[in-house]
Amino acid sequence: MKRISVADIEPLIEKNKGNVAAIARSLGVSWGTVNNRIAGSAVLQQAVAAARESMIDNAESALYKQILDGNITAIIFFLKTRGKKRGYVERQEVTGADGGPIEHEDANATRDSIERKLACISERSGADAVSADLN
Repeated sequence: MKRISVADIEPLIEKNKGNVAAIARSLGVSWGTVNNRIAGSAVLQQAVAAARESMIDNAESALYKQILDGNITAIIFFLKTRGKKRGYVERQEVTGADGGPIEHEDANATRDSIERKLACISERSGADAVSADLN
C-alpha cells in the first residue's frame, strides 16, 4: 500500500477544489486512503474547508453575474434564498373549505361516542353485553 503524506495531498486540494476522489485519482490511491489521511490532519482539513469555501465564493460570483445579466431564473433563485426578510418566500397555506379552519375530530371523543352507542345497543337488545375491541 502506498503511503501518502500531508505534503503529497496538500497541493492537490486547491488544484482539485477539495474533491477527494480527484485527489485520490491523482495519487493513484483509493478515496478512503485520502479521506482517512485528511481526517487525521488538521492542516488538510483546513485546506479542504478553504477550497470548498472558495468554490462557494466562485458560485456566488457567477450567480451575481447572471443576475446582472438579467437571468430571470438566477434572480428568482436569489430572491427566494436571500430575500426572505423582504417577503420573497414561497409558502403554502393549508385551510379548510372556503378558506376556513381545518375541521378535525378528537379521536378520543369519537371512541367515547362509539362506546356509548354500543352500550345503548346492548341495553335495547337485551343482550348481556356487546363488546368491541377499540384498542
